[in-house]
Amino acid sequence: MQTESVFQCRMCGHCCEGSGGIILSPTDLARLSAHLKMEPDEVIRLYGERINGKLKIRNGNDNRCIFFTPRRGCSVHEGKPAVCRAWPFFRGNIIDAESLALAKDYCPGIRPDVSHEDFARQGMKHLRQEDLLASDPSCEGNALIIR
Repeated sequence: MQTESVFQCRMCGHCCEGSGGIILSPTDLARLSAHLKMEPDEVIRLYGERINGKLKIRNGNDNRCIFFTPRRGCSVHEGKPAVCRAWPFFRGNIIDAESLALAKDYCPGIRPDVSHEDFARQGMKHLRQEDLLASDPSCEGNALIIR
């Protein structure tokens, strides 16, 4: 994958933490439910919460996604939501060089010397190839909506 030249995940878990939460679109919920071999209602009951009308994966006591463990990383990697699949190619990092500079300080997987132009070009290519661009702000992550 060409995006490896600008990003290579180090499985540090930084992108799995924070109170913003991991948004689950209807497509994400179906993929996660299939991966866990559970009914969607059960996935929501055990792992989800609604905040501001959007379904999100709950955080654990360490303020990380409930599916992240330090030794193993993402325990639902194959079924993970689009917002996780897209990191670090979020709207802010693609449209704003300052946002990317902050992300470089935060995420050791982003190549430190990559130009914003190269990052944005490869990021958009990745998002399109993987069908990760969102369009419905009522149920999808705003970080994936690029107009």
